[in-house]
Amino acid sequence: MNNKEFLTELGRRLNYNSKETKALTDALVQEICTQLEEENIIAISGFGTFEVKKKLERVVVNPATKQRMLVPPKMSVSFKVAPVLKDKANEK
Repeated sequence: MNNKEFLTELGRRLNYNSKETKALTDALVQEICTQLEEENIIAISGFGTFEVKKKLERVVVNPATKQRMLVPPKMSVSFKVAPVLKDKANEK
């Protein structure tokens, strides 16, 4: 399912037109991004949990040149699927 199909189906279920549905999903994504920028955990019941995690700096070795390089620390977003959603996906 691509984005257009998703928005069409969501709009049909909520009885919204495509413009309202797009505005709704854009607002949802924007709010999730804002909360993640503030390093807040977002838990959506029946869906899953988004969390920002810090990856520590580390040393890696280039296998071709054997040169060691320092990779700086960075932030990454992790997602843990809710058990209910995982069970539904495994039913098929």
